Amino acid sequence: MSMSKGSNAPVPTTALRVELGWRSGTGVPDADASALLLAGGKVRSDADFVFYNQPAHSSGAVRHEGKRDAGGRVTDSLLVDLARVEPAIETIVLAASTDGGSFGQVPDLYIEVRDAAQGTVAARFDSAGATVETAFVLGEFYRRQGAWKFRAVGQGYDSGLEGLATDFGIAVDEPQQAAAPAPPARQVAPPPPSQQPTMPAFPATVPPPVHQAPPPPPPAPPVAPVRLTKVTLTKAAPSVSLSKQGGTSGALRVNLNWEVRKQFSGWGSKRGRAVAMHNDLDLDLCALFELADGRKGVVQALGNAFGALHQPPYVHLDGDDRTGALASGENLTVNLDHTNDFRRILVFVTIYEGARSFADLHATVTLQPQFGAAIDFSLDECTVPSTVCALALITNNGGDLVVQREARYLVPERGVSPQRTVDYTYGWGMNWTPGRK
Repeated sequence: MSMSKGSNAPVPTTALRVELGWRSGTGVPDADASALLLAGGKVRSDADFVFYNQPAHSSGAVRHEGKRDAGGRVTDSLLVDLARVEPAIETIVLAASTDGGSFGQVPDLYIEVRDAAQGTVAARFDSAGATVETAFVLGEFYRRQGAWKFRAVGQGYDSGLEGLATDFGIAVDEPQQAAAPAPPARQVAPPPPSQQPTMPAFPATVPPPVHQAPPPPPPAPPVAPVRLTKVTLTKAAPSVSLSKQGGTSGALRVNLNWEVRKQFSGWGSKRGRAVAMHNDLDLDLCALFELADGRKGVVQALGNAFGALHQPPYVHLDGDDRTGALASGENLTVNLDHTNDFRRILVFVTIYEGARSFADLHATVTLQPQFGAAIDFSLDECTVPSTVCALALITNNGGDLVVQREARYLVPERGVSPQRTVDYTYGWGMNWTPGRK
């Protein structure tokens, strides 16, 4: 149902997909979806803010799913499972912020709520009339007499994501300004010798010790404020230094999630048109690694080569997601505490079964350092019969890991595996044998 500003509608207490969308084009700024979980009109802590740098709530109730760009339209999605929302949470604010412009430059902006399982539309609000706003509360879920409702809000801010976040109680990480030097202390000349006090010739009486309470414990260290910065890699700006983004230690989580609008069986027709087929697409996130001591290998679900995080190769595949669900996707973790042990890491994805090409696959790659700004990029549309795509190349450059966006679809020759195709293309030089899950 289409809604007017300020109206409300009941929604089912289930998993709902919230889609923020707009029409892409020249001069249209990027936008990002976010959610704030409120108790008494404010967040309880910074952990109640879900956005690109903090993509999942600890309760599992809200998750940022990622962005898609297809057919002249861009969407950014959140998955909200109302059945898992904690009882203390009364409202979930659904917001958006722009990067590189205002919402007056974003055409056909809307928010749509769908049942995640059924795909049916529960509510939709088309926002119009924006001018200089750089952040918008498009809608909200709120409790009413034990049930959930959605309200179309349409309230704008000209202070961006930072202004929106702080308005609801979020502490935002701001650049630290160097403190001004303190003025020099005024020098006081000592009194002349005739005026200097003399010490008594006998020891002063020392009073008996007084019992004192133990000093209070030191205050807990302050919680690090939320970082709102992020990096989006493009063809024009394809690489970034992890150290310059603050990602020099801890875990680097690499996530691939995707949306498949239709599946294909091949490219056999004379015009190159694909034929629709079954829906059991299984993608595998993989990584080739080369360590500083020359050791090479692969991390992948095939052959149960899941790697290890705290011993070589310091790369670990979290699991094999066979659902293709946006809420989880495929995840791989790199231990940045062992940066000096790496020479290079190539992250790639293969089609294990369910399709013969990446055609019409809309995917987002996110690299989230434990410390530092998130790095993300979208895959381009596939126009070749590819079953393997090189995603990102991470190279040790003098102790600094540099992330290079690849987004490169490869077409294996007949009888050559996708893994071997990646190896040949990037000159890894490994020997391959058949494997299976």
